[in-house]
Amino acid sequence: MAQQRLTLAIAPAQVYRGWQITAEYMPQSRTLVIASPSALGLLQTLSLPDTCRMALPVRGCTELNLAAMLAEVQKHSPTWLVGAGGGRVLDLAKLVAYRADLPLVTVPTSAATCAAWTALSNVYEESGAFAYDVPLPCAPQQLIVDYALIQKAPVRMLIAGIGDALAKWYEASVSSGHSDQTMIIAAVQTARILRDLLLQQSAEAIATPGGKPWQEVVDAVVCLAGVIGGIGGADCRTVAAHAIHNALTHHPNAHGALHGEKVAYGILVQLRLEEVHGNQLAATARQQLRELYRSLGLPQTLADLGLGHLSREEQYNLAAIACRPNSDIHRLPFTVTPTEVLEAMESTTSATTSKAAVESAS
Repeated sequence: MAQQRLTLAIAPAQVYRGWQITAEYMPQSRTLVIASPSALGLLQTLSLPDTCRMALPVRGCTELNLAAMLAEVQKHSPTWLVGAGGGRVLDLAKLVAYRADLPLVTVPTSAATCAAWTALSNVYEESGAFAYDVPLPCAPQQLIVDYALIQKAPVRMLIAGIGDALAKWYEASVSSGHSDQTMIIAAVQTARILRDLLLQQSAEAIATPGGKPWQEVVDAVVCLAGVIGGIGGADCRTVAAHAIHNALTHHPNAHGALHGEKVAYGILVQLRLEEVHGNQLAATARQQLRELYRSLGLPQTLADLGLGHLSREEQYNLAAIACRPNSDIHRLPFTVTPTEVLEAMESTTSATTSKAAVESAS
């Protein structure tokens, strides 16, 4: 019988971490830099090699930007690509590198996601709505974690990154917590370590930018969070929290909220769903997270995300998007309906409730 072959894209081949190191580790051959406007401004203050060429600045990973950057590659014929900026620009650079078959260096200019690490690109519509993701055959060849660049980002970016990274435990433990596969067990336990580190150090990290706790939390968000999907594969990536994020991107008023802020809210929605289906540990976890959210300023409700004015019909439409057939919400160990998701979205700050209590009251 033929054996199943499993391939994991675990990590960048090289990860450089330090202060003011970007110029030192830039490729020395012909390099095309794909960057957001703000990242481009930061890079232009550095003494980069003369072989670096800057592409036109871009803001996201869309089909139009992908075509434009592939045209830039054809024009300049680089031997390396560099992606610099936030998650959506890094996702674009990864996808361009894959399509052009070029090695890539990622340079995150904030600690808002783990996109600089992962072998995955999320593609968005021009409107900002999530469209689809593209699993990639390998992670970037090099990652430069330059704390000096990341410290220049607004503190809100790191807080959002903490929200995004926390989801690794709450999603991986649900989708894969009962697995008997060695690598998936390792991924889930790494997610537990990540959660504990963030619960313990996030408040101090935010209070002391550039200090040791801050640096450890940056490493946790940018690097350790990426390890989990690398080791565990698709089974350890996303469940309901990211499904809620993806749905929220379909409403234009949600575009003012950062990725990790929407994911953080999605964690509470997921825990609420687990809770009403009888998981009292989820109820405890939700209350614990709400304390952390209050201390950091992470959103707990639709109103916190600027969506408090939505009609019930608009909320239901978002819940229905979260429940589409290909949604990661179906990785939950129980079936959910748009109505259940809507009720969870509306009750993220409510008292704990079990499904049995709901049924007995109805």
